Amino acid sequence: MTPAVRQAWVWAKRLAPWVLAAVVVFLLLDYAKEVDWPVVWRTLKAFPVSLLLFSAGLALTSHAVYASFDVIARFLTRHKIGPVRSWSIAAISFAFNLNFGALIGGLGLRLRLYTRRGLSIGTVGQIAMYSVLTNWLGWCWVAGVTLMVAPPRVDVEWVPGVVVLRALGVVLLLVAIGYHVMCALWGGATIQLREQNITLPHWRMSLLQGALGSASWLLMGLSIWNLLGWRIDYPSALGVLLLAAVAGAIAHVPAGLGVLEAVFVAALHGRLSVTDILAAVLAYRAVHHLLPLLLALPAYGLDELTARRQAA
Repeated sequence: MTPAVRQAWVWAKRLAPWVLAAVVVFLLLDYAKEVDWPVVWRTLKAFPVSLLLFSAGLALTSHAVYASFDVIARFLTRHKIGPVRSWSIAAISFAFNLNFGALIGGLGLRLRLYTRRGLSIGTVGQIAMYSVLTNWLGWCWVAGVTLMVAPPRVDVEWVPGVVVLRALGVVLLLVAIGYHVMCALWGGATIQLREQNITLPHWRMSLLQGALGSASWLLMGLSIWNLLGWRIDYPSALGVLLLAAVAGAIAHVPAGLGVLEAVFVAALHGRLSVTDILAAVLAYRAVHHLLPLLLALPAYGLDELTARRQAA
């Protein structure tokens, strides 16, 4: 490969996610014109308060579980910041990540909050990598079991049949089990993942990663199932959420804005009305994205204020 071709390929890889994101946003905006938003808003306002409070509790619990991924990373990287502070940094960063994208919350804010307390950039990168690994390990477990035991019924043409879905579930479970086997055989060994050296945890810690990662996804699935009014089966609600997570990761749209809505509408429009689906997803965004951000903003402001006073 010539230098010119190699350089062109590098730029193509950099631009492709942004082009894809622009196409997704255009299609979503075009689709949004056809939605009767006043009806969606009236449906949303008619939600029982008890239903919203239950999902809000699930959202905060899921957020707390996700923040514990950094506590696992603290043990694996052996840095000196305490577990409570590590958890709070992760909670703040994850809230920003959900609303503004991984570059700002998942990495940028972590860098600011961790390096301020003496950690190196390399260590922060390892913490972020362990968090991502725990999250997607849990995704593989939940998606694998869901697809194999109770494949979700979704009205999307490009989603394969039950046999293929069960086979895909088996593959995902093998990926998750393979990770635990690697940890059992080579726990403590260092591997390179995305130009970042990380140490494989021992098998007990890998099981904790799988348990916490799975719990986070199961809680989120329970929340959207609750907001959909329990009118579809739980595996379908959970399965569509898992599918939407992958679509959002591929599209690189900040906060998966519009992608989550589009996937749920495409998958469930034959079983629920579009207004009911959109109202449920918007409520999900409010309790899973905006509520943690409302709590994270003053926490981050207090951290900045404390740091400035200490510097002064």
